[in-house]
Amino acid sequence: MTVVQIVFILMALITLVGGIGVVIARSVFVSALFLVLSFTGVAGIYVVAEAGFLAGVQLLIYVGAIAVLILFTVMLTRNVMTEEVRQINQQWGAAGTIAGLLFVVLALLGIGTQWQISTAAPPADSITELAKALLGP
Repeated sequence: MTVVQIVFILMALITLVGGIGVVIARSVFVSALFLVLSFTGVAGIYVVAEAGFLAGVQLLIYVGAIAVLILFTVMLTRNVMTEEVRQINQQWGAAGTIAGLLFVVLALLGIGTQWQISTAAPPADSITELAKALLGP
């Protein structure tokens, strides 16, 4: 394995741990912090994929703005976690079953697909090319 593959796997694990933490955390505040971790992992994946512009946008918009907005909203909301609010959803079994089946189907599709790998090098100045594609005619 190359260093790039190891870093990619590490960033993917950080993203997955953050996503799982969002779902299983009992506190809304802790869940929002896991969301920040997940967004940061996605930005790391963009860096590994040599998409610096997307990594910067991910950090600025999602980690810097959306996650901070969620954290402030959670901190300024009163009585989010009171005794009257039910902490466990009654449909967790059905949701878990559907999510598991969806994971199995997507994993089988991903394993069974013949992925084409390009040998062409990415453009030297990809940000300029992206700007031309977005803002050109």
